[in-house]
Amino acid sequence: EVQLVESGGGLVQPGGSLRLACAASGFTFSNSAKAWLRQAPGKGFEWVSLINNVGSNTRYSDSVKGRFIISRDNAKNTVFLQMNSLKPDDTAVYYCAKCELANSCLGNYATRGRGTQVTVSS
Repeated sequence: EVQLVESGGGLVQPGGSLRLACAASGFTFSNSAKAWLRQAPGKGFEWVSLINNVGSNTRYSDSVKGRFIISRDNAKNTVFLQMNSLKPDDTAVYYCAKCELANSCLGNYATRGRGTQVTVSS
């Protein structure tokens, strides 16, 4: 059974940092790209970042570029999202998703975890 479990969310003040982790099991972790998505209250899913299967290529949405860093540890079946200079607009539930290809999700984020809440507020 494919499982993705996010952790590391919480309440942080504007300008602060959090590091999210996503532990995966039930499939060959190093074969596929991984993505982070988020869903703010009352809004749809927003793609945040993607990393290819070996960690050599990363992409970011314009809203987080320069502040967030995605990485992965294939030996530990874990993908990370380091979030710096957090803003209230970053408040959302953050999900990690397993892509079907080594370098892309092709917009398919159906295989994802249950999410972790990130709240940025003073």
